[in-house]
Amino acid sequence: MDKLAHKLLNKGLRKNRVRAKVSGTPERPRLSVTVSNRHIIAQVIDDTQHKTVAYISTVGTKVAKGSMTERAAWVGTEIAKKAKAAKVTAVVFDR
Repeated sequence: MDKLAHKLLNKGLRKNRVRAKVSGTPERPRLSVTVSNRHIIAQVIDDTQHKTVAYISTVGTKVAKGSMTERAAWVGTEIAKKAKAAKVTAVVFDR
């Protein structure tokens, strides 16, 4: 098994292990954050209805020019605004 395949396998195992324990409900949806080398994506997910309640990404935005710290701060404030608009007050953090 080459190095990349091994990394992807381990990533999948970690994801499945966390997802087996963490689940979003309508009262407390799941907050999933994905960080790549260039972008940050955050989404609030209701797993019982299989719906995304709020979503924000740095892909295709003007904030994509700043540092990763600035991008993370922006994504955090924007996802909080969108979640509050969707009447979400508490979330379960998924990594």
